[in-house]
Amino acid sequence: MKRMGIGLQMYTLRDVTATDFEGTLRKVAAMGYEGVEFAGYGGIEAESLRDLLQELKLTAIGSHISLQALDTNLENEIAFLKTIGANYAICPWLPLEERDSESWRGHLVKFEQFGKRFREEGITFAYHNHDFEFEVEIDGEIVFDALYARIAPEHLQVEMDIGWVQYSGKDPLAYIKKYTDRLPLLHLKDFRAGEKGKGIDTVELGRGDLPLVPIIGAASEANVEWLIVEQDTCANPPLESVAESMEWLKNNYLNQF
Repeated sequence: MKRMGIGLQMYTLRDVTATDFEGTLRKVAAMGYEGVEFAGYGGIEAESLRDLLQELKLTAIGSHISLQALDTNLENEIAFLKTIGANYAICPWLPLEERDSESWRGHLVKFEQFGKRFREEGITFAYHNHDFEFEVEIDGEIVFDALYARIAPEHLQVEMDIGWVQYSGKDPLAYIKKYTDRLPLLHLKDFRAGEKGKGIDTVELGRGDLPLVPIIGAASEANVEWLIVEQDTCANPPLESVAESMEWLKNNYLNQF
């Protein structure tokens, strides 16, 4: 099995970073996480964040950037990513009013334009799914697949949230295999099945329903670069949750290397 990096999506710790962004990053590094994916920078200047990451030996994997920021602040977002040494820019979510078929046709055009601009600066653009991409079609094809069928790989890569894939009723192993060599980032998420339509009850790795060990094996076969832990909501204090997920990874994945 190929050794993939272990990262954390900092959105998981949003309540903690709201009061102590730097201190939270230090705790994440001490847990053994090797990289972080941002969803905001806590008001820290790019140069200061770069220096802090270097001190902590944390890789800046990339950042979740809202559609609004991509539309209105693209050049500043590019400059920040380049300063901190991040290789990925990811659109993480779309507002409810932007999810119908006609809106998606416009997004396809925009995403290609964003991808071209990021590529010019040596940054890879990707899209992170939830469940709604499996519920809308464009010309008979579900949006998740239409995105990647209609936009060239050099302009759009996959950041697959495997928890949402399974929640949507799709086979996570089949979807990982389908996007081999176009899936550099995999959000590793566990959840317990609940009533459809009530959202996703995310839990620490190993406490839910996903076949995580086979998923990690499939990710390695698909040439995933980073396994990124993300927990949308935490029943326990968030730092405890991400520490527990890291321990699960140490015991069920990292111990092989």
